[in-house]
Amino acid sequence: MARARQERAEITRQAILDGAATAFDLGGFEGTSLSDVVKHAGVTKGALYFHFPSKEALARTLMDEQFQVSEHLPAVENPGLQTVIDLTHQMAHGLRTDVRIRAGIRLVIEFGSFTHPDPTPYDAWIDTCRSCLTPAQQRGDIHPSLDVRDLSTLLVGAFTGIQVTSHVRTRREDLHRRVADLWNFLLPAIVPPQRITRFHPTGTPETAPPAPAH
Repeated sequence: MARARQERAEITRQAILDGAATAFDLGGFEGTSLSDVVKHAGVTKGALYFHFPSKEALARTLMDEQFQVSEHLPAVENPGLQTVIDLTHQMAHGLRTDVRIRAGIRLVIEFGSFTHPDPTPYDAWIDTCRSCLTPAQQRGDIHPSLDVRDLSTLLVGAFTGIQVTSHVRTRREDLHRRVADLWNFLLPAIVPPQRITRFHPTGTPETAPPAPAH
C-alpha cells in the first residue's frame, strides 16, 4: 500500500514537472503562473503545493534537470574533446525534442541574465567542459598554450548564443548544423594539425542526429 502511494505521488510529481515545463517553455518564468502549471499538469493546486512550495522551486528543479545529459561522464573511460563535442550535440537534441530541457535552458538564461543574475548553472557547465578538456590537453589533443578554463568558458557562451539564435531564426531546426559549424571553425584553432582527424564535429555516430529524409 505504501509503495503504491509512493508510485502515485511520483507520477503526480512528474506530471507537475511536465506541466511546468510546458508553461515555462511558452511563457518564461515571469510570464507563468501556478495556475498555468496546474492547467497544463492536470492536477490540483493542493497536489502542486504538496510537491513544490513555490514557482521558483519548480523552476530550480527543471534547471537542475538539464545537467542529467552529463551524468554519464563518470562512466566514460577517457573523457576528452570528443566528449564535449558529443555533449553539445546531445544538448542540441534535447532542446529540439524534450520540453523539460527547453524549459530548463530558457529558465537558466532568464535567471542568469538581468532579472535574476545567477552564474551557477553556467559555472557548472564550464566545470563539466573543463573536466573533459583538461585530460584532452594532457594527451596532446589541445594546444598546450591554451587555457582550458578560458576555452570552456568560451564554449559555454558560444553554445548558449548559438541555441538562442537558432531558436529565434528556425525554431532550432538548424541547431545541429550550427553546432557542427562551431566545431568546424574551432577545431583547427585548438587542436594540433596532426590530431584533428581524430574528432568528429557532427558528433560520434551514437550522438549524431539522424539524417533528414529526402
